[in-house]
Amino acid sequence: MLTVLSPEMKRRAGGRDIRIVFDEATIAARVRALGHEITAAYPTGELLVLGLLKGSFIFLSDLVRQIDRPLHLDFLVASSYGAGTVSSGTMRLLYDPETPLEGKHLLIVEDIIDSGRTMQKMLSLLAVRRPASLAVCALLDKQLLQVPIPEVRWVGFPAPPAFLVGYGLDHAEDYRHLPFIGDLN
Repeated sequence: MLTVLSPEMKRRAGGRDIRIVFDEATIAARVRALGHEITAAYPTGELLVLGLLKGSFIFLSDLVRQIDRPLHLDFLVASSYGAGTVSSGTMRLLYDPETPLEGKHLLIVEDIIDSGRTMQKMLSLLAVRRPASLAVCALLDKQLLQVPIPEVRWVGFPAPPAFLVGYGLDHAEDYRHLPFIGDLN
C-alpha cells in the first residue's frame, strides 16, 4: 500500500515522508480479530497478559480492549543488547512482573519478532514459574526465526523487509505515536 501522508500526518512524523505499510483501519480490524481469537482460546482460568515494553504498549492497549473476558495485565522489560547495538546473547529481565505466575495462562504481547532468540530465552525464564500455559501474540513477524518458538500462536501481520515505525515501533524513540505502521526509508 503506497499512501501519501496528509500535511497533518507529515507534520506529526517530523516532516518525514513515511510510506504507510498498514493503515489505522487495517490495524484496527486485525487487532479486533486477534482479540476474538484470544477470547475463544481462553474460555476458563486466569489470564495474565504481559506486555513487552516499550514497543508493544499501543498494540497491547488496543488488544486487551478486544479480549472479551476477565484478565490481568502486567509488563516485562527485557534486554539482550546492553549498551551495544548487537545482541549480547544474554537476556535479562529489567522489569519482572510481581504478579505470581504459577497456574495462570500467560499471554506475552510483543511488537515485532525478529530472530526469536530473546523471546526464546524469556519464555524459558517464565516457564520455570509453572504457568498453566504460555503463548505469544506478536503484532509483526519478520519471519527470520533462528530458533523455533511454538509458543507464538498469534501474529497480526508478516513484516515486510523494511524499517518499520509507528503504532509503538520507534527509531531512536521517535515515531511511536503515529497511528499507522510505516516504512521509514
